[in-house]
Formats: sequence, structure tokens, C-alpha cells
Amino acid sequence: MTRVAAIDCGTNSIRLLVADADPVTGELVELDRRMEIVRLGQGVDRTGRLAPEALERTFAACRRYAEVIKEHGAEKVRFVATSASRDAENRDDFVRGVLDILGVEPEVITGDQEAEFSFDGATKELAGRDDLAKPYLVVDIGGGSTEFVVGDDRVRAARSVDIGCVRMTERHLTRDGVVSDPPAPEQADAIRADVAAALDLAEETVPLTSAGTLVGLAGTFTTVAAIALGLEEYDSEAIHHSRISLEKVREIAGWFLASTHAERAAIGAMHPGRVDVITSGALILLAVMERTGAREVVVSEHDILDGIAFYAAR
Repeated sequence: MTRVAAIDCGTNSIRLLVADADPVTGELVELDRRMEIVRLGQGVDRTGRLAPEALERTFAACRRYAEVIKEHGAEKVRFVATSASRDAENRDDFVRGVLDILGVEPEVITGDQEAEFSFDGATKELAGRDDLAKPYLVVDIGGGSTEFVVGDDRVRAARSVDIGCVRMTERHLTRDGVVSDPPAPEQADAIRADVAAALDLAEETVPLTSAGTLVGLAGTFTTVAAIALGLEEYDSEAIHHSRISLEKVREIAGWFLASTHAERAAIGAMHPGRVDVITSGALILLAVMERTGAREVVVSEHDILDGIAFYAAR
């Protein structure tokens, strides 16, 4: 077992996992897991650059994480950055800032690498379960991109496409900095059109309809699961490996489309940073289930962050 610190910096959130990990056996003993919404990808789809205030929010979170890493005495640290920093012209500013604070250079990974880490993190603990049919289709809905990866004991095919809850919200639901509440029908249709085109791209590489089990990762899936389970507050143990039906996802997405900011913010299990972007995320989730033909999704709390931890231990 190696004590590692894994950091996943995406478009919407930055997350830390400190754990003792064995990449051979798939054993992972979690010591500290936390998440902050920093919205690093604020405006990137429109400007192509990371905003100064978004960088400062991210660096502030990195300083807090540096204290946690030091406290636990992690032997290895891996910092992985995904969609927003891939797309930004000024990503060197981001790299320098992280290096100064944490002493490690962020690895700006490709979408395919992101998919592989997500697959490892989500499926290592599923080995030996006979109630979940293989192959698995792992879907990770992020802020700027969504990853699709199919495999059994290893990855067989993977594709990352540029649809995510933040990107779709900024592109189609935001006018003059204000998110539509609720969105107009034509705004929702524009999201559906973008998602359909992205699914067409994903399907060129990944056989979306051939999987035995759909596994869903990240905040959109876990938030929808919390609501489907009727949780009054977020409970990761209850959410982990819960099974949510297509009918329930369709019902929740429909409610989001008719809801206001205040109504969504009143949901106890909803992180405040997801209130404005969950509607777009739910539309992506629903479209994925309809395209794949999945009648249910298995929701996992273990995802790319756990995959990064195994990678760090190796």
C-alpha cells in the first residue's frame, strides 16, 4: 500500500483524495476525500481563456489541499487537470500557479486518458460481482466534457466529447450572465441537439448500446441519485452503487426543466455550486440513457479520482 494524494481539477470542481492504495489488488483505504466548486471553466467556452477570478478560486482551494496533504504525509501526489485547462490559451498560468503551491505540475490529460482513469476508479471494486453484467459502459458527465468508456477487465474503447453541464449551461441557458429559470423550450432543445450530435461522435468509437451495465460517475449522476432516493441531505454511502431507473431520471429532468433557482437551491442534497448547472447535466444524463437503451444506471461515488490514486500508487 502506498499513501497517495490524488487531485482532480475539472471545469466545475476540484477534488482531493488522500488514500492508501494498492493498484494490483484494487484495494483503496480512504483517509480524506473532499470537493470544492471553483468553476475553473468559467467563460472558457466563450473566451478560450481561464478567467483571473476562476484561477484565484482554484489556487485558494489548492492552498487548503496542500495543508491536508502535508497533514496526512502522502508519499506521492498526482494532480490531473481536465477539460477547461485543455481548452484554455493561458493554461501555462494555471500550471505555474499549481506548481508554486503544491510542488507538482498538473498533468493536463487527454480525454482518452480521462476516460481510462474514470474506468479504473469505477470498476476495480466491481470485480467478482455476478449481479452486474459485463461489459460496463462508464459515463462521466463533467463540467466541460463527458467521457464514455466501455470495457470488462480493461478498457476496450473510449471517447471524450465536449458536452458538460457547465459548457451547456453557459452556451444555451445563460444570457448576460444570468441563467434562465426555468429555461425556454427552445433553449432545452438546443442542449438536446448538441448532446445528440456529441453522442453521434462518441458512437463512432464506443459501442454505446452493447454494454451490460451502465455505470454513472460524478456530480450530475450522484445529485440525481440523491433526489431519486429521497435523501434530505447528501449521503455518499446511500448513493454509492444505488440503481436509478430511466423513468425516475426522466421525471427528475422534467422537474428541473420547470424549476426555478430557488426551488433547486431548496433541495437539501444539492450542492450550492450545482444549482445553476444541474438542469443541463440532467438533460445529458437522460439523453445518454435513452441512446444506450439502459433501463437503469448504477451510480458510483468512485470515479476518476480513485483512478488517479491507483495511477499515483503505480
